[in-house]
Amino acid sequence: MITENIKRITTKVIVEMKKSGEKISALTAYDYIIAKMLDDAGMDIILVGDSLGNVFQGQETTLPVTVDEIIYHTKAVRRAVKRSLVVVDMPFLSYQISIEDAVRNCGRVLKETGAEAIKIEGGKPMVETIRRLVEVGIPVMGHLGLTPQSIHKFGSYEVRGKAKTEAENILRDAKELEKAGAFSIVLEKIPYGLAKKVTDSVSIPTIGIGAGKHCDGQILVCYDMLGMFEDFQPKFARKYANLAKIIRNSFDNYLKDVKTGKFPNKEESF
Repeated sequence: MITENIKRITTKVIVEMKKSGEKISALTAYDYIIAKMLDDAGMDIILVGDSLGNVFQGQETTLPVTVDEIIYHTKAVRRAVKRSLVVVDMPFLSYQISIEDAVRNCGRVLKETGAEAIKIEGGKPMVETIRRLVEVGIPVMGHLGLTPQSIHKFGSYEVRGKAKTEAENILRDAKELEKAGAFSIVLEKIPYGLAKKVTDSVSIPTIGIGAGKHCDGQILVCYDMLGMFEDFQPKFARKYANLAKIIRNSFDNYLKDVKTGKFPNKEESF
């Protein structure tokens, strides 16, 4: 693997991983402790996702997340990371209004957090914005398929790209994002056949979330794969643990020990 002896994962390394056939691993993080664990484990990409609106803040959508909030969380994540590539989700309306706004907000995020790249949602309408961001030195990860910031436009979290026209648009948009200079593209909740076609059609890596095994890499929300977020469990989010149950049991045992006077004991006292 090309990443075995690399001290720091960069956007260039991520692109080279596709060329070498090495799969790319990615998970989200919103705090220092989880980020440190991911970095220690050897995760290639850590995404400070606007999914924090759902799993951290308890919002119904990602739309309320602000630039200040994403900066706050990214600072905590970045302090923990020595090796992984830190990518930041740009919040809703922080890049869609104008190219100037996008450059200002994305530049601010990188300057204030120390992150190495940003992620923005959308296809053709975002091409000129991505091109300008790359021109001024801001690496961009694209995002196609189900784009959660457009949830009110879609009206549901259903799979995107099942219809021929939409599938063709996603494929076209992927090629346009590549031409604009994006270093990778997240493909969310699209048929695996379409994901394979996109992956085979572009030279930059595709990172799948609910897009099947043919993508160059995979990403999940860390709380989903740890079994911590109980409100909703996506079909594509494999549970690698059931931490919610463990945490709840721990809280119950602590509560009982405090109430019955079993905690603290003599050894835990000074």
